[in-house]
Amino acid sequence: MADRVTAPRRRGYREGIGGEMLAEFLGTFVLILLGIGSVAVALVGLPGSGRQFVDFGPANWLIICWGWGFGVIFGVYVAGGISGAHLNPAVTLAFAARRDFPLKKVPAYWLAQLLGAFVAAALVYACYHWAIDAADAKAGLARDESLGTYSIFATFPAEYFGDSWWGPLLDQIVGTGILLLLICALIDMKNVAPLANLHPFLIGLVVVAIGMTFGTNAGYAINPARDFGPRLFTYFEGWGDIALPGTFGWFSGYWWIPIVGPLIGGVVGVLVYDLIIKPVINARTRAMEDQEEGPATEEV
Repeated sequence: MADRVTAPRRRGYREGIGGEMLAEFLGTFVLILLGIGSVAVALVGLPGSGRQFVDFGPANWLIICWGWGFGVIFGVYVAGGISGAHLNPAVTLAFAARRDFPLKKVPAYWLAQLLGAFVAAALVYACYHWAIDAADAKAGLARDESLGTYSIFATFPAEYFGDSWWGPLLDQIVGTGILLLLICALIDMKNVAPLANLHPFLIGLVVVAIGMTFGTNAGYAINPARDFGPRLFTYFEGWGDIALPGTFGWFSGYWWIPIVGPLIGGVVGVLVYDLIIKPVINARTRAMEDQEEGPATEEV
């Protein structure tokens, strides 16, 4: 009897780009769910529940900073072993720019990240819409007039910028540049990268540090999906022009800044690391290897 010829097993979608997209979707979902959830607690949860009797202050801001940091930590742990846990279009583009990631995969990762952020925003709203409605009613504001409840989900520039777009754009470039610079340092095994799977924890601390140092300028989006996914949701849920095109009082047409700024900043961050630190590390590594090999000696 002739040997049976078997066709090669086809790879399931979970083994290819489909699996990576699922990981990016769920990792970004966790990141945004915990991040936006912390903002909801600070802005409407604590005051509306009777657990806070003072105005929004530094303690509330710390809740937000740590909420986003923990969101990053656990989002990276969810997706890191499958997709690398970019969870941020700026990270994906920056890694593609330094040729650590295939350019052809960028659109798929971006789509998964955007969808994860959108769904996370919808779930936070489902859990907090009672508190949001109560806060708007107490302030006597219609939803499309309520910048406060909108800010649970997406970002806007500080009033001191006025109608300038350059200040918030610079802020997003700098904040995301810092993020990618430090990510490059933390994952570089030739530098002093952390061991024992501590990368997610330390990258989360980077986000906490950025929130504490640059957060109040423009809400430290530093992630196009983090801002645009929830922004789309709030537009469909009734916040109107505040969401898209991003117009309210002192700012107008703001929607593009938390997209373009982080994309530029991410590339700048990896370029700074690769042009300044990486060549020095490579040169010293080669020198150490040459030293260890030592001069060749003739056998007697």
